[in-house]
Amino acid sequence: MRHLHTRSPRRRIVGLLTASLLCTAGLAAPAVAAPAAQPAAPALDDGLALTPPMGFNNWNSTNCRAEFNESMVKGIADLFVEKGLKDAGYQYVNLDDCWALPERDADGKLVPDPVRFPHGIKAVADYVHSKGLKLGIYTSAGTKTCNSAGFPGALGHEYSDAQQFADWGVDYLKYDNCNNQGVDAKLRYTTMRDALKATGRPIVYSICEWGENKPWQWAADVGHLWRTTGDISDNWGSMLGILKQNLPLAEYAGPGHWNDPDMLEVGNGGMTDTEYRTHFSMWSVMAAPLLIGSDLRTASQETFDILDNKEVIAVDQDPLGKQGAVVSSEGGRWVVSKEMKDGSRAVALFNESGTAQRIATTAAAVGLPQASAYTLRDLWQHKSYNTAGTISATVPAHGTVLVRVSADRRWATHPPAVELGLNGSPLLQAGKAATLTSAVTDLGRTPAKHVSVRLTGPEGWKVRATSPTASAGLPTGRSLRTKWSVTAPAGTPPGSYDLTLRASYRSPTGARADSSVPLTALVVVPPPSGTSGLGDLTWMSATNGYGPVERNTSNGESAAGDGHPITIGGVVYDKGLGVHAESAVEFYAGKACEKVTADVGVDDEKGANGTVAFEVWADGTKVASTGVLTNAMPAQPLTADVTGAEVIRLVVTDGGDGIDSDHADWAGAQLTC
Repeated sequence: MRHLHTRSPRRRIVGLLTASLLCTAGLAAPAVAAPAAQPAAPALDDGLALTPPMGFNNWNSTNCRAEFNESMVKGIADLFVEKGLKDAGYQYVNLDDCWALPERDADGKLVPDPVRFPHGIKAVADYVHSKGLKLGIYTSAGTKTCNSAGFPGALGHEYSDAQQFADWGVDYLKYDNCNNQGVDAKLRYTTMRDALKATGRPIVYSICEWGENKPWQWAADVGHLWRTTGDISDNWGSMLGILKQNLPLAEYAGPGHWNDPDMLEVGNGGMTDTEYRTHFSMWSVMAAPLLIGSDLRTASQETFDILDNKEVIAVDQDPLGKQGAVVSSEGGRWVVSKEMKDGSRAVALFNESGTAQRIATTAAAVGLPQASAYTLRDLWQHKSYNTAGTISATVPAHGTVLVRVSADRRWATHPPAVELGLNGSPLLQAGKAATLTSAVTDLGRTPAKHVSVRLTGPEGWKVRATSPTASAGLPTGRSLRTKWSVTAPAGTPPGSYDLTLRASYRSPTGARADSSVPLTALVVVPPPSGTSGLGDLTWMSATNGYGPVERNTSNGESAAGDGHPITIGGVVYDKGLGVHAESAVEFYAGKACEKVTADVGVDDEKGANGTVAFEVWADGTKVASTGVLTNAMPAQPLTADVTGAEVIRLVVTDGGDGIDSDHADWAGAQLTC
């Protein structure tokens, strides 16, 4: 179990007892100050976790509920074998919090919960081992674990607990950070390292101190992986915020020592399949541990298809052990490149934004040597193409195109890569025709022959080509451009609707190739004239770091409608938007509006916690922003000139310190048109 960053101020949990009251066997006198920043330490030389650990952890799907029990754990092990996940590389079946009784026995030993685990932990470990898999367990580097029930932590019991784990056959330990009594983090985690080593059993050691003490700078010779962030939640904003925190730390990762941006949420239902593919792609490019967080007993086939993509897993598990590095990042368009042992590059074209965007780079930019052409392997389509050097795609909203590119002398055996794109505004008013232009562009060294293109929309929509849809051939760099008239039926409700652009063509050898890209059209309504409260208007899209964006209340907790009156510095507001960093809310302005006004700040509902910054964007240009705001500050007035903008985007970032209790308010927010 881990802390829940919006429910409990985890940074305040640590002081329930003074450190001097503890019997901290094996620990020196506690140091309150965090260790100074220092160069990355040498890695442990024990042969463990030479590639990022892969497996399962129950927390994201069960928390501490009753369904977390012996039957579930055995069932997951069975599914690893039956569904081919073991063959794909998943091996650890890990227990999180709530596996023990709240009290130790008379000898100070941990006691497995007899209701959840009636045969004990060793019996479960034996069963998991019988499947050729490994078992993981959890405790905290504190007096208690993170759950409010108060299960025993290992602070002061490190050697005894480590020996119990080894005797049970445990292969992996996740060591959390709650109730740590202010004892120096490096000291606490090093003590458990030594205790695990003393058992003589090889146990992968996962440090879970939320990145508070920059473990990437000191923990390479302490643990095999370390959390770099707070907890992930099953939503786009949370995943995005964690991704952005972990990306800059590439230099610290390598065989036996990994940055850990937390477990996978794939399949838990809070994101779309497109977003889950991005989640899985980016974790793999970052050489992150791949710990499944969904209950595989009820998982969909789409979930298994994502988790079992062996070509993507191979990126994560590449033995060179490089974490992907950012090549470029602008306007929500990210290019991240991961060097592979065979000399190829895994390249993620990641679209952070809420609309499809073209993302492009080159073979040279991602570090490949000069060559006449390259082989480009699409790891989600499982198809290979040749490219003259351009690596580009129209990437759907919140999507990722993941390719593996190599200077391969056999490039000519593959058809040319083509890029599909759609120009023009994807914003439509129901009953009114909009003009869009598609482009099919040959990126390959060889020509694309007999090219044809087709655009389709929802049933009942009118989609009609108004210029040619075919070409006899496209040489390198040339495009087939087709104009389309697209009309949503009158009365179509506002919202997102799917369009699909498809192209078919033949390679010089006559082999047929097909390509498609899913796109989104947004049906919008013009904004009302005058001044309107943004909390009362329909937004185009909304993403939030924790729970949903709330109308005219604060963020509250994870459920919709659980917010409170918007309150900043003791001042209560009737109207506005309650969000949680990382957050973005988009409104259609239709080039008819002039300004956005609001009082902005951190909501009072989280006490002294929260650090955020506010931004207003107009058609991709930042037109207003604040500095970093804290809960100690009163509301700040913010006015943005949005004259002529088609789309207005309200953004809240985490202020640079992670998304811990970042409840933010656009208090009294208004749009004048």
